[in-house]
Amino acid sequence: MPHALIALGGNVGDVRTTFRNAIANICGMTQAALLARSSDYTTPPWGDVEQAPFVNACIEIDTPLDPHALLFALQKIEAKFGRDRAKETRWGPRTLDLDLIAYDDVSLQKPELTLPHPRLFERAFVLVPLAEIAPDRVIGGRRVASALAGLSTDGIERLPDPL
Repeated sequence: MPHALIALGGNVGDVRTTFRNAIANICGMTQAALLARSSDYTTPPWGDVEQAPFVNACIEIDTPLDPHALLFALQKIEAKFGRDRAKETRWGPRTLDLDLIAYDDVSLQKPELTLPHPRLFERAFVLVPLAEIAPDRVIGGRRVASALAGLSTDGIERLPDPL
């Protein structure tokens, strides 16, 4: 089955509980097996910096869904947890953000989905947790750990594991 990498983020509410519940929903709605889950990291806000810090993490799943069906499921899960893409500010506060980072070695450029994620290599808040679970993974011709080495990780801190 195809392997997908998904980034999770949020800065509204009990984000870590939201992540735990969202991951269960992802696995249930997509008939996926959870292969890996990073630690949670607190990260500075991106874009609109006048907001609370974010919590970010990454997961790897094995799913029978194609990339478009997986994206649709992820967006339904975001909505279930209170995200309203139509009413939010770009890079603003949110309860849950689920980004499909990579899907096997698929390269796609469609209006609704670009794979690998087009801003992956600009975002340490995604690469830090991704490097924890897949440092040697090559995405878009770049090794995750090597891509991370070229970015500042200032302000990104691993959170202790939940009890």
